[in-house]
Amino acid sequence: MLLTVSLASHADEGMWMLNRIDQQTADVMKGLGLKLSPRQLYDPDGVSLKDCVVDFCDFCSGVVVSPEGLVFTNHHCGFSGIQKLSTPEDDILKNGFAAKSYEEERPVEGFFVRFLDRTVDCTSRIMLAMDSIYKANPGVAAKTLDSENLDSVMTAVEREYTRAYPDRYCLVKSYYGGNAYFASIYKTYNDVRLVFAPTQAMGKFGGDTDNWMWPRQTCDFSVFRIYADKDGNPVEYSKDNVPLKPKRYAKVSLDGFQPGDFCMTVGYPGSTDRYLSSYGIQERTEAINTAMIDVRGKKQEVWKRWMKSDRAIGIKYASKYASSSNYWKNSIGMNKAVADLDVVGQKQRLEQDIRQWYGQDKQLTARFGSVFDELETGYKNRFDPVRANAFFSETFMRGIEIRRVAAAIASKPMDMDSTEMAVAREQAKSFFKDYDPRVDEETMAVLLANYRQQVAAEYLPSIYNTIDSLYGGDTKAYAHDLFSRTVLKDISCVDSLLVDSTLKETDPVFLYNESITEGRTKIQNRIREDRATIDYNEHLLTQAILEREQETPHYSDANFSLRLSYGFIQDYTAGSQHFDYYTNAQSLLDKAARQDEIDDYRLEDDIVKLLQQRDFGRYADAKDGDLHLCFLSNNDITGGNSGSPMFNGRGELIGLAFDGNWEAMSGDITFNPDLQRCIGVDIRYVLYCIDRWGKTDRLIKELGR
Repeated sequence: MLLTVSLASHADEGMWMLNRIDQQTADVMKGLGLKLSPRQLYDPDGVSLKDCVVDFCDFCSGVVVSPEGLVFTNHHCGFSGIQKLSTPEDDILKNGFAAKSYEEERPVEGFFVRFLDRTVDCTSRIMLAMDSIYKANPGVAAKTLDSENLDSVMTAVEREYTRAYPDRYCLVKSYYGGNAYFASIYKTYNDVRLVFAPTQAMGKFGGDTDNWMWPRQTCDFSVFRIYADKDGNPVEYSKDNVPLKPKRYAKVSLDGFQPGDFCMTVGYPGSTDRYLSSYGIQERTEAINTAMIDVRGKKQEVWKRWMKSDRAIGIKYASKYASSSNYWKNSIGMNKAVADLDVVGQKQRLEQDIRQWYGQDKQLTARFGSVFDELETGYKNRFDPVRANAFFSETFMRGIEIRRVAAAIASKPMDMDSTEMAVAREQAKSFFKDYDPRVDEETMAVLLANYRQQVAAEYLPSIYNTIDSLYGGDTKAYAHDLFSRTVLKDISCVDSLLVDSTLKETDPVFLYNESITEGRTKIQNRIREDRATIDYNEHLLTQAILEREQETPHYSDANFSLRLSYGFIQDYTAGSQHFDYYTNAQSLLDKAARQDEIDDYRLEDDIVKLLQQRDFGRYADAKDGDLHLCFLSNNDITGGNSGSPMFNGRGELIGLAFDGNWEAMSGDITFNPDLQRCIGVDIRYVLYCIDRWGKTDRLIKELGR
């Protein structure tokens, strides 16, 4: 059944598609203070606000802020690129970076931005194609979403649009749990260069201590520039490329804001599960999050010890550690919030209401009557293997790193030509640049021992037989022997393998990788037995919710497509504690004064002195004369929204979204309007940093300020 899903009117909840804004929604936003029309927000055939918002490297968002292709995003979004460009001799990660000219701007290998050209509803095409498949193969459709055929149909539609738009990138995605499908068509630019970055102490101020917390004082921004050929077309890096002249850029506002002022974010939220069943929530928290918390905590203890003792290792592992710890703490917060807010109980009460709704109608009962029994049985059957798989993935796929070299090389033929050889060397070079075998050896010993303690014996890969028989179960001894004998410890391994092809059969890392690959396949086969049933019934549950509440607007779960969230500047109260909507310079100085107690509050002396002078000039707030650093809105965001522009009612840039608050970490599963807040860095703090600390007035002038 095809469902018509409309947008509209919660002022704070919702990640709405820009191409689906109807008049009702427009009226609500206008009433809150938006001065732009729907056409000014999204116009596929003209120029609109969407044209200044970018997908930043497929993991963050960003905004174009100048006629010369300047892009603002978060510091933690640009972190891996800044880290790539850093060396112990030129430590721009630690010391910051400010290009004084176009020539000094540094290209970042692998970085890109995408502009959304248009979004097209292709639901009917997908559904008709799937119906034809079902008619030709009646057994295929029985209680399954038939993901293999669905993927083929979606790929075919993508190819059609790629032919229609040959210079574009097309991606078809599922919305509303497989009840709708849209194609997003993008223009991609691959020449992206670093222009400005604050020091690591400023850009990550608060570190793990303050991550996902409020109040915040993090100067979480970095600046890049998009380059193109002289006609504005996307091309690979060349010294002859020129700054892009964008269709649209955002005007930066220094006017400030007050509680109740309109605020919206536009960006690329990654993933939410707001329609997920209570059984799915329990699996997420008790199996998946639990594994992430346990394994990453142990891995990060090892990494952090090495990083603090050796700055070269600190640079190598900075980006990896930041990424790992971010979702580690997110999982801790999510599990706590799910328990504190009784999220499972809320969902169970909704499910009981749905049972009563379909129970009053025979046709509805025929369609939805078995949903909850099927979900309960499916999730119960796969809980143990899902939990084991989560521990397996965190241990062997995301924890112990050396198998990645073996996995990459194992797939390559021994008789590589010169081009294949160059690619192999480049891949090895990229990996080993941010790798230290001493760190990985200790990590392996710790995580192998931990994995054995966490899962049943049936989920142990065969490598444990070797550990037991040859090393008496001592994972430290096994790890030391493996790393002492393998050739896969530096870039020379590519040449070693060409000289001696037998290494693929004898090197201990290749043998280890074979065991891991087999073990993973075994666990995933167990999970696959119930996956189709669960996916199909979660799809039906979403359908039931939409039909039961069809008079109420519903947004689709986030899937890293362009979304808008609207609301207003707002403080909040959690328990007995009230939190103001902004932080100021003094609050940063107060934390910096505790840096001997809390290392995450360490700040450079020159920055402390600069703030102590209190010469904030035009960047000061007009009402209190202070420098505002970070602020809160009730906009609905999640991972991927990092770097999203925060706009006022005139569509002017007032900040960059970078985090959410601890009390509402269950936000990916349920939205709590009383608690959930978006944390943004005030654009006035960003410009103050560029101007007063970075002394880069050329950028201030470029912004028209």
